[in-house]
Amino acid sequence: MKYKETLLLCTFTDKKNLSTTLKSIFDYYNVNNNKIIILYNKNNSRELFCLYNCFDFGDSEHLDRTISLHRKKESNTLYTINSLNKLIWKLNNGNIDPKFLINWKDYYNTLLLVKDDDLVEIKTQLLLVYYGSKNDEKQ
Repeated sequence: MKYKETLLLCTFTDKKNLSTTLKSIFDYYNVNNNKIIILYNKNNSRELFCLYNCFDFGDSEHLDRTISLHRKKESNTLYTINSLNKLIWKLNNGNIDPKFLINWKDYYNTLLLVKDDDLVEIKTQLLLVYYGSKNDEKQ
């Protein structure tokens, strides 16, 4: 099967379910470099975000509680396309302009999401970088 590109995915979990989530990710996806970056919500340290690049197989379904993200490297901002549009709308007085410039430094180490049509900004911190594989018996 030919790979199209790699996707940045985020699977939401918590500390209690982290081991099971990591195993599920490796069982479900071909994780690039067997590397998963685990961030936590600075306002709720039990809430974890597992970030990983995987190969896109086309229209395959995602693992439960998993979304596709984009990343601005210079500020380590993670965002969905919907949250980017909502951010531009918020900063640009209700106008969505694809040429609008965002000061990404204002969103350093932030995960941007949309929930109930509102922009949600979650400040994140690195918990650990996990290397594993489908063959790991202990997670």
